[in-house]
Amino acid sequence: MSSGHHLRGIRASDIDLDYAAVMGSQARLWETFGKGWGWPPPTMTREQDLNDLIRHADEMSVNDSFNFAIFDRDETALLGCVYIDPPEKVGADADIAWWVIDAEVGGELETCLSSEVRRWITAMWPFASPRFIGEDLTWDDYLALPDIGDGALGGQEKRC
Repeated sequence: MSSGHHLRGIRASDIDLDYAAVMGSQARLWETFGKGWGWPPPTMTREQDLNDLIRHADEMSVNDSFNFAIFDRDETALLGCVYIDPPEKVGADADIAWWVIDAEVGGELETCLSSEVRRWITAMWPFASPRFIGEDLTWDDYLALPDIGDGALGGQEKRC
């Protein structure tokens, strides 16, 4: 990525950087993710965020779901996250979404993510029909899609 930005799987030890990033952009993140994920609530505590990071790391360790933090070159600032999840709605074999901190909205990093995440997923991940939420369709359009239901993937295998 540009200017030394890079992705790395998120870890519990990233709590201080993650909590500052999330809560510093909480209102805008809630606008985006609140309806679908109920995240991040305005009253989220550091402990709740730590529990989320532990859960994300556990999910990655069993190849269930993936959360990659976006860092600056020296990993002194967490600038956002990229999520790769099994689909909950029909029509895809993976759901991909990302966010950046408020200071990066509309900037070079956010523009780079739009192209680089798509290229990375297409080149390096085994998905036939990934869905880029917030890019290919709005969150409202995504939420209006039918649920896969009962945990079944509707004939689609999970491939991660």
